[in-house]
Amino acid sequence: MTNSLSLTRPAPKISRAWIAGILLPLLLLLGAIVYAQIEGDRGIPPVASGGDFEVSGIKVDASGKTAQEARANAWRDAQRKGWEKLWSQVNRSGAAPKLSDSALDGIVSAIVVEYEQIGPRRYIATLGVLFDRARAGELLGVSGSVMRSAPMLVVPVYISGGSAQTFENRTPWQAAWARYRTAESVVDYIRPHGSGADSLLVNAAQSGRRSRTWWRLILDQFGAADVVVPVAHIERQYPGGPITGRFAARFGPDSRLLGSFTLRARNSDGLPAMLDEAIQRLDRIYAGAVRSGDLRPDASLIIEKPAAIVEELIDDSLAEEIPVESGGLTTGAQIISIQFDTPDVAAVQSGERLLRGIPGVQSASTASLALGGTSVMQVNATIDIEALRGALEARGWRVQQGAGVLRISRAQAPASPPGGGG
Repeated sequence: MTNSLSLTRPAPKISRAWIAGILLPLLLLLGAIVYAQIEGDRGIPPVASGGDFEVSGIKVDASGKTAQEARANAWRDAQRKGWEKLWSQVNRSGAAPKLSDSALDGIVSAIVVEYEQIGPRRYIATLGVLFDRARAGELLGVSGSVMRSAPMLVVPVYISGGSAQTFENRTPWQAAWARYRTAESVVDYIRPHGSGADSLLVNAAQSGRRSRTWWRLILDQFGAADVVVPVAHIERQYPGGPITGRFAARFGPDSRLLGSFTLRARNSDGLPAMLDEAIQRLDRIYAGAVRSGDLRPDASLIIEKPAAIVEELIDDSLAEEIPVESGGLTTGAQIISIQFDTPDVAAVQSGERLLRGIPGVQSASTASLALGGTSVMQVNATIDIEALRGALEARGWRVQQGAGVLRISRAQAPASPPGGGG
């Protein structure tokens, strides 16, 4: 009879000392890695972007008994030149009314120093002037609001040396977007500061993701409806030498390309100016997309209410109160948007008078003003859009119809018959 001896190794016991010696350092290391990705002074708060009118690029050269007096004289000269330039931008014809220095002090909200040289008795600079919209608007004859897009989150991607960054480090591209004044833009930009968790949420990798759920979570954090991704790809021929910048205006979770261009700078000193010019050109691309209807929030990013909830809001007992169309007329008022060209303030006023004179129109006011471009008027009418279109065409206007929107323009005058009259 054979005796068999079975040996079993006891399960190892995990001691508290092992946990303290191995796992705790690992957890601390992981926490340090995450903290290292968000700590540091990498945030650049954007400049104030209220609704003020801005005039930039004003060159001044003044002298005085002291440096302070020379600067004060130059700033007053900048206010006068800025008022004349602002008037010419808003009112295409006629000279600007003369305003005293005290009156200009009342409508100027700030002076922006773009470049300056200060001497003992001389001051040379390039300045910008900000005019208070409410006070200056009364003198300019502009009281409407500026057309704005839906809130758009800005994710500025900066590519240099083969690496793409957003807020991982302070970049010249981030700084350029922070100092850009968005008050006069038709795009409602939402610019992250770059501090805190911004470097984790809106990094360069996120701009290439397609997940609508993840994008929705990020956009909700910033109160945005969609995202714009301005890309700056910087290439240096050699250190301290010429710089080539390739810029692209991308939009939406699918990173759709709206436009691109190339700029060049002679050296590193010209990089900030090149980036500032690039942002202005990118803004024109995005603004054009707003006016054409291409820059609108992605429908897949909108969380809609379930149909059952919407049906509960409709009471069958109120069905008889729903307006019923009859011969182009309705028993209830409706809002119709009118797009029309507004080269100056007079065009805005004449467009409003035109709509108010049509029977069935209760009110017409410019809700989105874009002088020198296309403005949008909200019309409260008791007639349907087809009847309003017919009334406009009967008055000699060319009308294009969309979904709840009419685009009107002056019909071209018929060409004179050959040979002239006589």
